Amino acid sequence: MTDSITTGAGVRAARTSGTVRVVGAGLLGASIGHALRGLGVDVALADASPAQLRLAVDYGAGRPAADDDDPVLVVVATPPDVVADVVERELRAHPRAVVTDVASVKLEPLHALRARGVDLTHYIGSHPLAGRERGGAISARADIFVGRPWVVCRDGETPASDLAVVEGLALDLGATPIEMTPEEHDRAVALISHVPQLVASLLAGRFVNAPDGSLRLAGQGVRDTIRIAASAPELWVQILGANAEPVVDVLDALADDLRGVAEALRHPEAPGARRAVADTIRRGNDGVERLPGKHGQNRRFESLVVMVDDTPGQLGRLFGELGELGVNVEDLRLEHSPGAQFGLAEISVVPGAVRHAEEGLAARGWKIASLPS
Repeated sequence: MTDSITTGAGVRAARTSGTVRVVGAGLLGASIGHALRGLGVDVALADASPAQLRLAVDYGAGRPAADDDDPVLVVVATPPDVVADVVERELRAHPRAVVTDVASVKLEPLHALRARGVDLTHYIGSHPLAGRERGGAISARADIFVGRPWVVCRDGETPASDLAVVEGLALDLGATPIEMTPEEHDRAVALISHVPQLVASLLAGRFVNAPDGSLRLAGQGVRDTIRIAASAPELWVQILGANAEPVVDVLDALADDLRGVAEALRHPEAPGARRAVADTIRRGNDGVERLPGKHGQNRRFESLVVMVDDTPGQLGRLFGELGELGVNVEDLRLEHSPGAQFGLAEISVVPGAVRHAEEGLAARGWKIASLPS
């Protein structure tokens, strides 16, 4: 577990000061606690589950909240179906504090709070695009927010000082604040988070009754595709139900695309069928190209694949020798072949460094493999 966020000069000075009350001591709440405590911030934890609260405290995410706490910031990190209730309660209990929540849906709780006539002057919805497949305080990490977007949903009545508090929290945790309206946020996460979860789960569900022989052929590509299918069903029922309309819009469009490809493959010799399939793959290429790369840049890399013996120290030696060659590793994927005593390290580098890296590594005895098709 990482207990602090540091720079080359040591632990960063926190923008956040005073007591931060975190309601919900699960993965996100406890991770926020770890990160803030690593910066010297007083973190008061509260959770409806005494066992969850004790676990988060034992792991060092903060101290138990006290009745006389006077927080400057309240972070609501509860399940989505109770966010509106908890935000309302915290606004009334701590009228001088800025209250934010980190739920992955922003419009539904906002509508619920407005319908109740709650004064939302000091409420700012937010959402860190970070997480892990495993939940709970035991899985919390201080560094899960580093380099990740943190959406902040302000409105025209939001005081600039309150906005600075929430953006300061995101910056303290190493995230990048991005302002969006709740509507923009919910449409965006439907496309880049919620539907991908469903697609991964649907595909992984096809493996339940698949022959064992078929599953033994699974490589890194399919594992990458279904990684998020290991997520908790209980949480996703809440998320998808709260953001149903934008999710359905994307699913309907995706279903049309699937029907088009299925029809083309049903009659592969028909005029235009091959073009329809090729256009589908090409459009996917175009979509991948639009995703921001390392450090948010739209910079593309090329890959080389190196065979690595499955023995201690080999990856360290590989990285060390790439460093000696002056080659920076931009990204890395590892794949183990079933039954083989070696793995394949797919290393992304800038295009101009591929040949130099391959020749230099080969001269040092490394085996260079072809890229998997």
